[in-house]
Amino acid sequence: MLPVTEYGYNNGKMAAINQLPELRRQAHAISLIIRPITPTDDTQMATIVRKDLEEAGFALPGTAYFDPQLDRLSAFYAGQPNGAYWVLSDKVGQVYGGGGIGPYAPGIAELQKLYIRADRRGFGDGQRLIDCALTYARQHYPQVYLETFVALRAANHLYAKNGFVALDAPLPGSEHSACDAWWLLQFEK
Repeated sequence: MLPVTEYGYNNGKMAAINQLPELRRQAHAISLIIRPITPTDDTQMATIVRKDLEEAGFALPGTAYFDPQLDRLSAFYAGQPNGAYWVLSDKVGQVYGGGGIGPYAPGIAELQKLYIRADRRGFGDGQRLIDCALTYARQHYPQVYLETFVALRAANHLYAKNGFVALDAPLPGSEHSACDAWWLLQFEK
């Protein structure tokens, strides 16, 4: 009797389930760097943000999906005092995700638009971007705030793991009224 093989999909191609760990390892082996966003990254990053929000069911008013600066993040962050945005890309400029820090209120930064393409999740790239953003934020702010959704469990786990504390309500001045989870990180002195 022949052994039964289970099949799954990887990038639209059928592969034996026992091959998936190797395929994931190969995908992870792609050498990605974190670098400041440039104008040539704007369209790719806006597409990633919108696609992620659509897939999660959050392409709603009151989310980053409708932020007026989404299509020109490089110019927006270049004009932000004590703000910066980074992308995760390969050597030829393909963008796989990004995240930024911007001013929220006096003494408070906001972790903004942290998104990773679905095919790159689970490889530690979100943690790498958070490390970069928090290293920058620590130089300019005593606190970092962020807004998200309870349903994004992996993201919320990542925030808690990095020392963020869940809040019961948004801080005053929130622009993302659709969000239902708010976090604050206080840097140690």
